[in-house]
Amino acid sequence: MDACLSSEQQPWPLDEGPSPPDNEALHTDGTSKRPGDSNEIEASLRSLQKFVPTNYASYTQEYYRFVGKKIVIQESIESYGAVVWPGAMALCQYLEEHTEELNLRGAKILEIGAGPGLVSIVASILGAQVTATDLPDVLGNLQYNLLKNTLNCTTYLPEVKELVWGEGLEQSFPKSTLYYDYVLASDVVYHHYFLDKLLATMVYLCQPGTVLLWANKFRFSTDYEFLDKFKQVFDTTLLAESQESSIKLFKGILKWD
Repeated sequence: MDACLSSEQQPWPLDEGPSPPDNEALHTDGTSKRPGDSNEIEASLRSLQKFVPTNYASYTQEYYRFVGKKIVIQESIESYGAVVWPGAMALCQYLEEHTEELNLRGAKILEIGAGPGLVSIVASILGAQVTATDLPDVLGNLQYNLLKNTLNCTTYLPEVKELVWGEGLEQSFPKSTLYYDYVLASDVVYHHYFLDKLLATMVYLCQPGTVLLWANKFRFSTDYEFLDKFKQVFDTTLLAESQESSIKLFKGILKWD
């Protein structure tokens, strides 16, 4: 049994969220890796139970497999932020194949534009301490997917936080107290008007030693224009590329004067 949190144990009332996607049971075989007793787990759940999912008219249940586990993702085509995009798949594959090299166990990771949460789930399963961020309207579905797939089967429960690119960064993510080993992003660059704010957010979240991994399907000329600006502020390495699907995966290290 691969799923970790059953829909029957979802962390909000059914009348406040979407219909549960399945009836898979919670692990009861002692496989939980979360340290501490049940009171600590309950406290963690209460701290995460912040966001009510948007009531989209339709949800679908999609299945993915990474790190030997079936991952169940609740998606909706009614929102860009409720769908798994190709860059996320590429980034998950890279994390899985290079987990030892990246030293992910215990690493502190923030994902920008986590969407329905697949990348954050895979990073959590690989042992990282994950903060998954996105815009307010998708946080409920993100939270649902993260808890469903990580509760009782990861060392650290991921955190869900609101992040509006370029806004309130110092208040919500103070550099004095927060440091990330990795910043992850997938398919955050497409035809929208917030690319400058996105780049500014990437720069802000990276400190000396932080590695940014960015996977993207390149569709428009504006994608390449963003890449040019990205290279101006990050030492950039192309880690993987698919000519067929136009997906590129970059490693970025912020340039310091």
